[in-house]
Amino acid sequence: MSEEPNLIAAEPQLFVPDLIAATAFYTDRLGFTLMFMYGDPPFYVQVGRGGACLNLRHTNGNVFADGFRDREADALSATVTVQGIEALAQSFDVAGVEWHQRLKREAWGARTFILRDPGGNLIAFAGREE
Repeated sequence: MSEEPNLIAAEPQLFVPDLIAATAFYTDRLGFTLMFMYGDPPFYVQVGRGGACLNLRHTNGNVFADGFRDREADALSATVTVQGIEALAQSFDVAGVEWHQRLKREAWGARTFILRDPGGNLIAFAGREE
């Protein structure tokens, strides 16, 4: 009998109209490390922090259709699970990030906050009650 498959990680791909600005946001403001940059000119980047990896893919033009955020104000592009969510939220506050939702306790018990990246992607960070 073979071993049951075990999913060990997810690496969401985020579409961004300005790859350089998005890369700087994740590395300079959120503390991610540039894992690699690909293309000449670059069109694909991977950033990582701890066990989380995000792939940034350049797109020509807007990522979201006109009016999308008006219709789907809370549509997430990715969720990152965190230990130490309060400290992380504080560090992002100091970095002057654009909050979509500040740290709060959800009805299901998680503590979450949501950031908006330069491309308009909403990234949720979620952790347990501390």
